Amino acid sequence: KKYCDICGEKIGLLGNKKLEDANMCKKCASKLSPWFTGRRHTSLNEIKAQLAYREANMEAVKEFNVTRVLGKTKKVYLDEDAKKFFVSSASNYKDENPDVLDFSQVVGCDIDIDESRNELTRADKDGKAVSYNPPRYEYEYDFDVIIRVNHPYFDEMKIRVNPSSVVLAQQAGTASGMPGKVVKPSMIKNAVVNGEYQTYLTIAQDIKAALTEARQSVRDEINAANAPKAAVTCPWCGATTLPDASGCCEYCGGAVN
Repeated sequence: KKYCDICGEKIGLLGNKKLEDANMCKKCASKLSPWFTGRRHTSLNEIKAQLAYREANMEAVKEFNVTRVLGKTKKVYLDEDAKKFFVSSASNYKDENPDVLDFSQVVGCDIDIDESRNELTRADKDGKAVSYNPPRYEYEYDFDVIIRVNHPYFDEMKIRVNPSSVVLAQQAGTASGMPGKVVKPSMIKNAVVNGEYQTYLTIAQDIKAALTEARQSVRDEINAANAPKAAVTCPWCGATTLPDASGCCEYCGGAVN
């Protein structure tokens, strides 16, 4: 019999979640970050540290004030006042305890469009499946946003923005209604040609733009705060002063700007 080295409970059959140097039950494993990988190569002390972080994260979720939501299935929630965000697909995200991150932790954001192609066939006079001439294909597309982050327990958050694959069929030497042109639907720029494809592409672009702009805004603020301060003449007392954080004279307290 094995016992969980975190909670001490007996581990049921096939319920052991092995660590580098210990054993963990399913219940304790379910409390880890959903973005975390590499459990089998993580020590017991490191797992305990993550569980402590996850416990503290519950308070961050309670304090989160949603100002903007992006996406349809897996959604990106923004607290633009506190400069924080999280990702969740739960109807009640507080029960899920999603990891709350600062905008400044975003390293980069990419869009990945996965395309797969299947040839369409027809039945000949003998009922045998044969190719069309010219060949026709069915394309399937999935849209992922990959958020690269600076976090102690994971470095990537991959979000699938479409609930099911977008399917486009090529017919009679055309692609999505463009006569006489054999091109992939991903090359078509006209949103009217396939509204579903464009809808999920726009969602992915909106998520990328929001997080990229939020990260840049925070970094601009940090750079401005760290920039060397220039001495100015106070219009109230005439002293040469370096304005404080509120833009006031260090001698008389008058507003310099």
